[in-house]
Amino acid sequence: MSEPEAAQAIVDDIVGAGGAAVGCEADVSKVADLQRLVDTAVSEFGRLDVMVNNAGVELGETLATLTEEKYDLLMGVNLKGAVFGSKLAAEQMRRQGDGGVIVNITSTHEDWPMPSDLAYCVSKGGMRMLTRTSGVELGPDRIRVVGVGPGAIDTPINDDDTPAETKALEAAVPLGYIGTPQEMGRVVCWAASDAASYVTATTVMADGGLMQKPGAV
Repeated sequence: MSEPEAAQAIVDDIVGAGGAAVGCEADVSKVADLQRLVDTAVSEFGRLDVMVNNAGVELGETLATLTEEKYDLLMGVNLKGAVFGSKLAAEQMRRQGDGGVIVNITSTHEDWPMPSDLAYCVSKGGMRMLTRTSGVELGPDRIRVVGVGPGAIDTPINDDDTPAETKALEAAVPLGYIGTPQEMGRVVCWAASDAASYVTATTVMADGGLMQKPGAV
């Protein structure tokens, strides 16, 4: 879903803090739009150092209820967008000749089954192997590929949760609370920074310990 006002607000915040930013509306399921994103970054800033594949949708369909239309929508955004976003970013980074970083926002469900949302899990499992395989492929070019796997995070997708559902989710997390987008942002910044210079072809789980808690699935 396109939210130009929210995107512009982020641009304004960055510029107001003394940084440089530009918005670019695109449908990540379309390769031409992904190319325009890369071209815009290079045009505005002279180069591309970091690509974050963050766009995603979750439709809540089981194998029994999933339709071809919904499958194509979800896989187009979640997996095709990440695959071709990585491809185009890597091409630009190779032209620059001095490496770069690709960060894929996956999920605990790259490993965890969730029968109530089969296609979402399939897409995130695909991102897991995208991260690992492209990380190996791009290593000689000094392009790192790192997955960040959020657990339960306070985003609009949880707006309809009842207080009881929220309480149960918090109880399932060893740290005892639902994570924030800001916390995920800090993990992404770390993954993209020189502090993670020897990390590639793997996923960093940022889930408050959720996946390690017995019976939490």
